[in-house]
Amino acid sequence: MTAKAVVLLSGGLDSATTLLIARESGFELHAISFDYGQRHAVELDCARSIATAAGAREHQIVKIAFPAAGASALTDPSIPVPRHALHREPIPVTYVPARNTIFLAYAVSWGEAISAFDIFIGANALDYSGYPDCRPDFLEAFEKTVNLGTRAGAEGARFRIHAPLLRMTKGEIVRRAAELGLDFASTSSCYDPGPEGPCGSCDSCLLRARGFEEAGLVDPKRSET
Repeated sequence: MTAKAVVLLSGGLDSATTLLIARESGFELHAISFDYGQRHAVELDCARSIATAAGAREHQIVKIAFPAAGASALTDPSIPVPRHALHREPIPVTYVPARNTIFLAYAVSWGEAISAFDIFIGANALDYSGYPDCRPDFLEAFEKTVNLGTRAGAEGARFRIHAPLLRMTKGEIVRRAAELGLDFASTSSCYDPGPEGPCGSCDSCLLRARGFEEAGLVDPKRSET
């Protein structure tokens, strides 16, 4: 039987690339996305399209409510998304409290229920905004935790948290995505998109632009800004 993988799929460039890497590795894809009140909810439409194009067996969109919506610019429209401020703050205001911890916990719960012990996340610790839940030590600790705290782990199964992009530059990610045939136009990376498309100046837009420049490729979303 083909091994199953649960893949966190936001609809952005990194998660879409991670989904295709999981597919290339031979896994049956079970994608999971989250509607958490994010101001960039357009990414969920992208996630649907990406999951379908990749041939995911299942795609769940889980609606959750963060208890402190005002703690992040991504969940509180009254907090401005910083512009041209990449790395100005160690942890920017776009950080959502414990987001990856919550998302991974949902993924593990679903994985345990369907015997999918490989969990994929598009975390990156090189070209990223500085979120602490994207660091290698966090992912290693989380893997140990779920193997200790689940029935499957107690009975001998082993969960593995895969972060194939963790130590890649944004340029390397873009090149890898191109090799895998990702339709870049189907992805959305902007934290604060408007009617005309991505803003072009938030951290995520700046990192994406850097990646395409380093890869020597043209971003089809760039023409929208």
